[in-house]
Amino acid sequence: QVQLVESGGGLVEAGESLRLSCVASGSIFRINVMGWYRQAPGKQRELVATETSDGNQNYADAVKGRFILSRDNAKNTVLLEMNSLKPGDTAVYYCNADLTTRPGFNSVFRYWGQGTQVTVSS
Repeated sequence: QVQLVESGGGLVEAGESLRLSCVASGSIFRINVMGWYRQAPGKQRELVATETSDGNQNYADAVKGRFILSRDNAKNTVLLEMNSLKPGDTAVYYCNADLTTRPGFNSVFRYWGQGTQVTVSS
């Protein structure tokens, strides 16, 4: 069993900042990719930012220059620092991890957190 537990969402005004955190626990051998997605009402879930185990990061164009992702491989945690928030950033944010569960077993499993609401008022 693997669990991703998120925290840090909330209601802020435009221009303010929020930090999201996510901790993965359970039967984890290696997390290949870890990061955040978001889903706004009536829209599909979309990538926000992810980082591979060797440090390669990928950001959505909409958040580049405003959001900062940091990952601690030893602690299986990922943080998302969200700055200069806009009403368009309002969504449920989901932590994501693509991982393997034991050495020599190459199947990669995808796990999601329960989601945390971020609301940005204008």
